[in-house]
Formats: sequence, structure tokens, C-alpha cells
Amino acid sequence: MSANRRLYSCLCADTPGRAAPSPLPVGQVVELARYPVKSMGGERLTHARFTADGVSGDRGWAVYTDDGGIGSGKTTRRFRRIDGLLTLRARLETSEDGEVPLVVLPDGREHRTDDPAAAQVLSTLLDRPLHLRRQSSVPHHDEAPVHLVTTAAVRKLERLLGEPVDVARFRANIVLEAEGADFIEDDWQGRHLTIGDQVELCLGPGMPRCVMVGIPQPHHGLGPDAQLLKLLGHAHQVRFGLQAGVVRGGTVQRGDLAVLR
Repeated sequence: MSANRRLYSCLCADTPGRAAPSPLPVGQVVELARYPVKSMGGERLTHARFTADGVSGDRGWAVYTDDGGIGSGKTTRRFRRIDGLLTLRARLETSEDGEVPLVVLPDGREHRTDDPAAAQVLSTLLDRPLHLRRQSSVPHHDEAPVHLVTTAAVRKLERLLGEPVDVARFRANIVLEAEGADFIEDDWQGRHLTIGDQVELCLGPGMPRCVMVGIPQPHHGLGPDAQLLKLLGHAHQVRFGLQAGVVRGGTVQRGDLAVLR
């Protein structure tokens, strides 16, 4: 079992004597994304391969501080807040050595994460000693290998806030187009979701949010937002979207149907 799966605790369980719920189509995949370097901007995909560790290539690398903390938008036991990470983005490049992330600077220059010069560039840009490392025994994801949100929940936020909300603020791996305007996924916790013909997810609790939702993302044209996190605290216990683990891996395509089971 991988480090990612050890950290994530699936809530799905079969209750003896309980009839299995009928399959229920709940949405269609409209966006897929991965973030090759944690807490940097990522890349949108037309299809994504899912393994036990989540989307292939997602958060496989991270920026580290001298004390071994993982660069993030917050400071915890594992993470260290590093301002400016979201001004950068990363994309995977396939070469003879396999897939290696490229860090894209605000001026468009790119650096391979396995090039020692990249860490020096980041250290200079963000004004502190930093290092780039692959994931090892300590997982890079915050709560779960996969993060899913619905457009119904986004519309609920828009109604509460009184203005548009860009789903990019939540940095989800999967965005499902779903009917309505409510936190419909709250009722999905503890069940399985099949997507397309191959992938099956175990749906866990809501995803806790932090200051990252309000940090500017220049690559998406997003400025600072001081209201969104406060609204989530007032309306939804500072949670948005669902944590998920992978029960059965495979490939998901944009446009695939999602069925709750």
C-alpha cells in the first residue's frame, strides 16, 4: 500500500443485511486537472490515468524548505507556507527519462524539477532557501489522493456570494457537471462513484479548505479573494468538494458519465 493510501481513510463500508443502493447517474466530467508540483498551478487534461495514488503525475514533486517542510499555502506539521508558489505553474514533460515536471516562471521560462538550477531559481525568486524533491514516504497531497467538486456546489456558492466563482480556485482533479445549485455531494459520502468504463472511486468526507482558495492565480486570471473562505466557514464548515480514494484504476475522459453506487 502506498503512502498516499495510508494517509487517506476511506469511509465506504458494506453494512451486513443492507441492500445495495441502485446506480444513480449524477453528472458528467467537464474538467480534469493535475498539479505536477504541489501548490503551483497545474494543467488541464482531456484524459487522465488514475492509480491507487490518484491522478498519474499529480503532486509527485514539491518545493521543500530547509527544515523538511512541504511548500504550501499554510503551515502545519507537514506543510510550510511559502508565499508566491501560485504565481508559478508546472506541467509534465515526457522524455527518455520518463515524465518530469517543468516549472513555468511568470516570465515564461521553464526549468526541469530534476535540474539543480531550478531550486536556485526558486530560492532567488521567492527569497528563501528552497529545494525541489520527488514524493517519498511523506505524501504531498493535503487530505486524499483525489479531489472532486461539482458545478452544482459552485452555483450554490455563487448564489450565496452574489458573484461568479471560478472553479479553478479549488484545484480539484475532477469537476462534474451536475444539475441544481446545492452541496449535493454531501449526500454521496461513504459511497462509490464509477466514472466511465474503468475508474471507481471511494467517496470520503468533505475537503477542508484553507487560504489557498483566496490566493491570486495569475495563470487563471484570478486576483485575491477575501470573501470566499469566510463564506465557506459560515455556510459549509469550511469544506468544499469531496475527498476520494481510488478503488479501481484506469483512464477517465472528459465527457465520461459519473454514476453513484
